[in-house]
Amino acid sequence: MARPSVLPSQSVDFPRWYQDVVAKAELADNGPVRGTMVIRPYGYAIWERLQAEVDDRIKAAGARNAYFPLLIPESYLRREAEHVAGFSPELAVVTHAGGKELEVPAVVRPTSETVIGEYMAKWVQSHRDLPLLLNQWANVVRWELRPRLFLRTTEFLWQEGHTAHATEEEATAYARRILREVYADVMTEVLAIPVVPGRKTRRERFAGAVATLTCEAMMRDGKALQMGTSHELGQNFSRAFGIDFLGADGERRLAWTTSWGSSTRMVGGLVMSHGDDAGLRLPPRLAPVQAVVLVARAGEGVDRAARTVADDLRAHGVRVELDDRTDVPFGRRAVDWELKGVPVRVDLGPRDVAAGRVAVVRRVPGSATLVPPAAVAEETRRALEEDQARLLTEARARLAERTADVATPDEALAAARDGWARVEWARLGPEGEARLAEEGVTVRCLVRPDGGLPGSDDEPGALAVVGRAY
Repeated sequence: MARPSVLPSQSVDFPRWYQDVVAKAELADNGPVRGTMVIRPYGYAIWERLQAEVDDRIKAAGARNAYFPLLIPESYLRREAEHVAGFSPELAVVTHAGGKELEVPAVVRPTSETVIGEYMAKWVQSHRDLPLLLNQWANVVRWELRPRLFLRTTEFLWQEGHTAHATEEEATAYARRILREVYADVMTEVLAIPVVPGRKTRRERFAGAVATLTCEAMMRDGKALQMGTSHELGQNFSRAFGIDFLGADGERRLAWTTSWGSSTRMVGGLVMSHGDDAGLRLPPRLAPVQAVVLVARAGEGVDRAARTVADDLRAHGVRVELDDRTDVPFGRRAVDWELKGVPVRVDLGPRDVAAGRVAVVRRVPGSATLVPPAAVAEETRRALEEDQARLLTEARARLAERTADVATPDEALAAARDGWARVEWARLGPEGEARLAEEGVTVRCLVRPDGGLPGSDDEPGALAVVGRAY
C-alpha cells in the first residue's frame, strides 16, 4: 500500500509545500511579533554547520571576527544620502527608553556600514593599518511587509564583512574573492547548489555601493533566490565617515571600502533547491545527522546490535543518531526522518539480527541496500559521497534545462514563467529592465558570456540573467 504523503505536492502548491516542510521538519516557527522567526533546534543545527563553513572561509581570506552594537545613532545613517534613502522604509527606530524620550533616536541595525565606518575612521591612521578586514556574526532588523520564514523575516541572522583598503584595485579584488572563495564555494561544495555569480544592475545594487556582486540560485520552481552579495563601496562611506590614511608618500588619502553578507536565507534556499514531495533532502556535508540507526522493533540482541552499528559509524567520522524509541511506530519514525532529510537511514530489527544483515536506506535516490552490520560504515560513507555529488548534478541539470537564451524582452518574459532567461544587456537596457519589473520579473545579474564577472555595468557583450525572484 502506498504511503500517504504528509505534504502537498510541489507541482500543485509550491509555497504551501515550503511552509509545511519548514514547520513539519521542525526547522522554524513564526515568532510572536509579525515577521519574526523562532529557529528550532534542528533548523539551528543546520545553520550552525553552515555558519562554520562560511566562517572558516572568511578567516582563510584574512578577515577577523568582531562585534558592533545593535543600536546605531540615527544620525549615522544620514551621513550617506543614498544609503539612508535605500533603507528608510525598512528601519525600526527606538525613540523611547528608560521611560523617557531619547534625545538622539537609535536605529536597530539593518546593516552596519555606518557604525563600522565610524570606528574604521578611528582605527585607520596610516597605510600600515590597511587592509582592515572585519566580519561580524549578528542579527539585523529590516521591517518586512511580506514575511516568509528564512526567506524574508523582519529579524534574521547573518554575517556581514566590512573592509578598508589602500587602493581601488585591492578593494575590488577582495570583494570578488569573497564572492567566489567564500560564498560560491560554500554554496556549491557544501550546499550542493550551483550559483550564477554576477553583477547587479544600477537598479538592483545595494544602497550606497558603486557595484554589487551576487550569487543567484535557481529553486525547484524555477524562481531565483539571491544567496549572498558582496559590495564595492568605492569611497562613498570613507568620505562620509572620514576613513582616511597617511600614505607612504606622506599624502592623506581616502580608503576604499567593501561590505558583504550572507544570511539564514541560505537555509530557505537549501529547502527549495533540494526538497521533494517527501520533505527535505540534506546534502551530506551539511547534514547535522548524516545517518540515523532506526530500531524497528525491540528484541533479543537488537539494542546491542544497533549500538554497535552506531558506534562503528561514529568511529568512521559519520554524524549519527540512534533512534530506539520502539514505543513510537516504526513507520511514523521513518517518515519523520525522511521529512527531515537525513541522508542515510539504517533499519534494524530482530529479523535483521537473526539474518546478519541490515538495510541501508538512502534519502536522495530513495534506494535500499542489504549489507552485513560490519559493512554499514563503508556503505554509508560511499553513499554520503555519492549523494552529495548527485544533488549538485541534479541542480546543475535543472539550471541548464530551465535557462533559455532569448533575444527580446517578450521572450524573456515568456521564459521567466517557469525558469530564467539570458538576453544581451545591450538589447534590454534600463528601459527593458523597467518593463520587465512591471511584470514582476527582474534582472538578477549581469554576466560575461564565459560566465565571468563584468568589470562595469555597461561592459560590451554582457548578458542579463532574468527571472522571477523570492
